[in-house]
Amino acid sequence: MPAQTRPPGVVPVDPESVLLPGHDVPLGRYTTVRRLLPQRARRMVGAWCFVDHFGPDDVGDRPGMQVPPHPHTGLQTVTWLLEGEILHRDSLGNVQPIRPGQLNVMTSGHGIAHSEKSPPRRPRTMHGVQLWVALPDGARSGAPDFHHHPDLPRWRDGDLDVTLLVGELAGVRSPAVVHTPLLGAQVEPRAAAPVRVPLRRDFEHGLLAMSGSAEVDGIRLAPGALLYVPPGRETVTVAHGRDSRLLLLGGAPFEDPLVMWWNFVGRSHEEIVAASEDWAAGRRFGVVVDDPDPPLPVPTMPTVRLKARDRHGRLRD
Repeated sequence: MPAQTRPPGVVPVDPESVLLPGHDVPLGRYTTVRRLLPQRARRMVGAWCFVDHFGPDDVGDRPGMQVPPHPHTGLQTVTWLLEGEILHRDSLGNVQPIRPGQLNVMTSGHGIAHSEKSPPRRPRTMHGVQLWVALPDGARSGAPDFHHHPDLPRWRDGDLDVTLLVGELAGVRSPAVVHTPLLGAQVEPRAAAPVRVPLRRDFEHGLLAMSGSAEVDGIRLAPGALLYVPPGRETVTVAHGRDSRLLLLGGAPFEDPLVMWWNFVGRSHEEIVAASEDWAAGRRFGVVVDDPDPPLPVPTMPTVRLKARDRHGRLRD
């Protein structure tokens, strides 16, 4: 990327790797998240098309996360907490608290609605990530679904503690259902000496520092920053700071051009318009169970036609 067009704070690491800082985005009335994807320099890591890192925030005397009912199409939401508690409600009738070490995976298919809120009685600190996975053709037009995974595969590999969220790593497979070749894992180095983290050569990867600092192949990764690693690598070397916890994301490059607007992931302007009109009219998405708050209204559509972009950010017809 030419220096004069590089977004502020983006650091080139090699011809394709990029160190991406987060930028603050309000989520609801009371929570601010650091958005790592999409960015102009890098839109996706495999099918991971949206990465928000929030906290650690003191929510003992504040409302915490309060996101009213809202719709989704064409994606999965993946929620992972390091601290705190969030209550998920959806239009399938699920009411599910999520706590650290547990995983929520919601598949929108052709349409679902949900809300995410800190419960009245909650831990004082909230810290975690929410991610979106773009669904391929077929799955994106299917039925919505939701799964809560209270137990996930965990193991120690030498000086590395691993918790597998989705996909497969080291011959172990997560129970979470995904629809493209994908990987999500929390990795925690436990020794002062550098450790090697295995990668798949056919995957592109991203490493997010969720807490603590680390050096990845000599590049300092501060909390809330994401390092993109292109396909072709078999390992990265991580030298950890104190109490570092990293989120390793990976996946086969996702080739379908996407239109992402508000809470929708589609393939065309017309799909986004149809989803927006259906939400405004009370069609398709159902009603979030046991949530008294009014649903979020549809934002005003852009005055220009929405165009699909590929994973590099290039416009596609």
